Amino acid sequence: MTRFLATAALAGLLLACAPPAQQASTEAEPPAAAAPAQILAPAGTYVIDPTHANLQFRVNHLGLADYIARFTRYSATLTLDPANIAASSIAFTVDPSSVRTDYPGNYRQTHAQSRFQSWDEDLSRSENFFNTGQFPEASFRSTAVEVTGANTARVTGDLTFLGQTRPVTFDVTYGGSMAQHPYTRAGAIGFSAKGTFNRSDFGNRFGLAQGDSPGFLGDAVTIEFDGEFQQQVAPAAPAEAAKQ
Repeated sequence: MTRFLATAALAGLLLACAPPAQQASTEAEPPAAAAPAQILAPAGTYVIDPTHANLQFRVNHLGLADYIARFTRYSATLTLDPANIAASSIAFTVDPSSVRTDYPGNYRQTHAQSRFQSWDEDLSRSENFFNTGQFPEASFRSTAVEVTGANTARVTGDLTFLGQTRPVTFDVTYGGSMAQHPYTRAGAIGFSAKGTFNRSDFGNRFGLAQGDSPGFLGDAVTIEFDGEFQQQVAPAAPAEAAKQ
């Protein structure tokens, strides 16, 4: 019995001196940040490939569905730094008179008093919409690029529309890139972008709810872009003329 009590006492002493067991953490560790996707396109200046791009906008109509139209004339220049995406930049210029609705309805039948001949002309020239006689161009110039994931980024910049400039942010998703395009033999990269702004911030309030009027056009305008960019490569220097 004496030996048993001594052994028990020693075991109790060892337990008392042992460090306390670690408690299981109740807080989940944050997931590791996704590694940025590898961009194969080399650093340089890129311009939009007009045959592989689409630029459109949408705005709600009567609370029923979105009114969607696109632009057919625009240009963009991308300055790409694949080693430091945050140092990249983009500049976009749009000709609003190139708006296209592609709606098959009879405009004149429903707008008999209008001075315009089509929805496209109305959107382009009317003071209620793009008013291209006074504002023939819209543009976007990036001011900051923030990488948000392996293939995503947030691009903030200055949008100039209807003669006013306001900050707008676009969510960008990287599509893919090539070190050498099979046709141009230069670098290529593609991505999509989506951003929303309130047109009333640029002074356009046509169709908005006012007083007792419920309005028929939404304030929020969503811009969507999908397209490819081609690297601009300086032409090779001409060979030295053969000596006579």
